[in-house]
Amino acid sequence: MIDYDKQVEKKYNVWIWILSIIIPIAVAALFTIKIPGVERMGFLPPIYATTNAITAILLVLAVVMIKKGNRRMHERLMKTAIIFSVLFLVLYVLYHMTSDSTTYGGEGAIRYVYFFLLISHILLSIVVIPFVLVTYVRAISGKFKMHKKIARITFPLWLYVAVTGVLVYFMISPYY
Repeated sequence: MIDYDKQVEKKYNVWIWILSIIIPIAVAALFTIKIPGVERMGFLPPIYATTNAITAILLVLAVVMIKKGNRRMHERLMKTAIIFSVLFLVLYVLYHMTSDSTTYGGEGAIRYVYFFLLISHILLSIVVIPFVLVTYVRAISGKFKMHKKIARITFPLWLYVAVTGVLVYFMISPYY
């Protein structure tokens, strides 16, 4: 007989793999779809950039709370950060389903900085998905030692993705 905890962990791991693969593929596929008859939703970029900024703030506050020993507030802040990340993703996809991609117009060295930030942001936004999910599952499963171990990797990755999302927005915003 398989231990119940092992069965639950195996089920979570299957879902983590499925979501980690499906989310980036779905986002890429949805980029190819334009919703007919819907006006360009040019008001969305500052909103989804704000969700990234709020996510970054929540992540930092959550780390502060756990270092102060306030596990309950840490948990609330982390759940809220996940909600804001999902909200970002929904708004981002919705924008791209109604609008063409904006071309960056900067020149010189700043252009290389922009593309470095953009490419690293996109790649790490894919990489961070399983890290966030595994970190979350370990917390809700009460495996706090393992949670803390992976959170040390997840936190800087997720924070980088959130912050670079805001930076990329500010850099491209003059060209919308």
